[in-house]
Amino acid sequence: MTSRRELANAIRALSMDAVEAAKSGHPGAPMGMADIAEVLWNDFLSHNPKNPKWFNRDRFVLSNGHGSMLLYSLLHLSGYDLPIEQIKRFRQLHSKTAGHPEYSETPGVETTTGPLGQGLANAVGMALAEKVLAARFNQPGFDVVDHHTYVLLGDGCLMEGISHEVCSLAGALKLGKLIAIYDDNDISIDGKVVGWFRDDTPARFEAYGWKVIRHVDGHNADAVHAAIAQAKTHDMPTLICCKTVIGFGAPKKAGTEGAHGAPLGAEEIAGARAALGWSHAPFVIPQEIYASWNAQLKGEAREQTWHAVFAKYTNAHPDLAAELQRRINGDLPHGWELSAQAYIVKLQHEGPVVASRKASQMALDAFGPLLPELIGGSADLAHSNLTLWKGSRDIKLGDENGNYVYYGVREFGMSAISNGIALHGALIPYDATFLVFSDYSRNALRMSALIPAGAIHVFTHDSIGLGEDGPTHQPVEHLASLRYIPNNHVWRPCDAVESAVAWKAAIERRDGPSCLIFSRQNLQHQLRDKTQLADIARGGYVLLDPLNAKVQIILMATGSEVELAMHAARELDAQGIGVRVVSMPSTDVFDAQPLEYREGVLPGWCRKRVAVEAGVTDFWRKYVGLDGAVIGIDSFGASAPAEALYKHFGITAEHVLAAAKALL
Repeated sequence: MTSRRELANAIRALSMDAVEAAKSGHPGAPMGMADIAEVLWNDFLSHNPKNPKWFNRDRFVLSNGHGSMLLYSLLHLSGYDLPIEQIKRFRQLHSKTAGHPEYSETPGVETTTGPLGQGLANAVGMALAEKVLAARFNQPGFDVVDHHTYVLLGDGCLMEGISHEVCSLAGALKLGKLIAIYDDNDISIDGKVVGWFRDDTPARFEAYGWKVIRHVDGHNADAVHAAIAQAKTHDMPTLICCKTVIGFGAPKKAGTEGAHGAPLGAEEIAGARAALGWSHAPFVIPQEIYASWNAQLKGEAREQTWHAVFAKYTNAHPDLAAELQRRINGDLPHGWELSAQAYIVKLQHEGPVVASRKASQMALDAFGPLLPELIGGSADLAHSNLTLWKGSRDIKLGDENGNYVYYGVREFGMSAISNGIALHGALIPYDATFLVFSDYSRNALRMSALIPAGAIHVFTHDSIGLGEDGPTHQPVEHLASLRYIPNNHVWRPCDAVESAVAWKAAIERRDGPSCLIFSRQNLQHQLRDKTQLADIARGGYVLLDPLNAKVQIILMATGSEVELAMHAARELDAQGIGVRVVSMPSTDVFDAQPLEYREGVLPGWCRKRVAVEAGVTDFWRKYVGLDGAVIGIDSFGASAPAEALYKHFGITAEHVLAAAKALL
């Protein structure tokens, strides 16, 4: 009979061999966590290798993603579509075994974990999603949403500040189906962590409101099993503290930083094989070990059992079942397109003059009742971001059947939790803070785009227009910075209509995140015909063209600066100059349009161009070229009323007019 240690040693062998073949990687963590992972995956984890997206599966997150060979070994051994050839191609171009786990590349990977701590944050989001959905859909006798989220993490994850943000919130919300297993090996890249990490970690988590299981021998399968079984009985999140030896089995490097982030080398691997009693050649796993690991039949049986329960649930609660299935499928509600578009048309006719943050709230009031899957939140700025809408209901202890999270002052954690909610499925998350604080959440925003996760990130107070709070709160480089993130849709609308279109586009997006950028100050309503109204969704469009003259100059702008361009255009028109105004609410969406459309908006024959936006100017050079001009701000702001700031920094209709006339 195959022993537990032999099953764990299969992970160790694959990890050593793959890292050695790649000549790079991290063998120490997989070797140290192998016994923990073996118990979790073989005794507890509910999943189906033949259907990695089965909705009611347990979620498993490897937060210390540099130990990726642990996860790849688990997926390969338990029967996922990750053959040994992919293990052999670890860290090679176009393989499914990248250096850090990638959600979009490898079946069974629940999230992309690279930057330490974010996997833990994603896991909090997944556990929160499970709790909210269970409160909404479970009925007596029908626990159709009932799964755990397990996360493995290391010392580095706990050093990162994001771990404090998200674990504090997880304790406050009592996410009882979140189980974190701490690989406490006392080692990081620089050596023994005692010199820089002396926290009383168990006491820290107890202070958060977690249940903590201390002093678990991470190499004793019975002890690990007992700890996980105990954790599953708690109604609060649990931290299991497992003492392990990094590089377990390596004769010279085990327990040292030498096992952390580099191949062990042929001699050390040979010694480890001898110490572990593993006599098989590299990448060879005996059939009896494969048979003991294979979870396909067990996984199929679990999923079939769930489907049988769901079928009975459908008979007993047909409306709830249909709604849950729609959300699982990722379909928007019937009639969404017509209702959303009708609201946009209505706005165009009514022409409200409001701040775009208020227009955003109006859009939520219109779209929220159509979208029960919408779940929002703000980092202690709900009444400034205006992300509360008429149907918002707090998610709180004893009443998790809500749709709004008070995240507290936790911008980074909030955005990473949103990624986890989006990855879980059946919910559409949005979060919010001031644009200048996108710096705090920057890496989570980047991960949204890389994963990709369909989270919506709302940022208000978008420029020097926020006024008296001064340069610490006035974003200048942030729009450009967010636009430079690949696969990130950034919208900065110029009025209530564009704001609603931006929300609609973000809600409908499934292949990545959207950042919605809104103003504090009121914005003028812009007139449009049907074609212009439809073209907003293309990211950039012609807002104004001369009636009886050829276009001589193009003015382009976003957000609050569109009205400056329109004022300048009227002056130029009065002087007989043919001027086109282009509104560019989303430059990245515009850039993805067919060349024919882009050329129709910004024709190559018209090189006289002026761009205006209350941010850094260099971003706009690609549109205006060497012959054009950019009106913006290449310094920090100042503390003063918004109108005074725009005049002081030369972002006015008069400056746009002067720049245009200079080009002509």
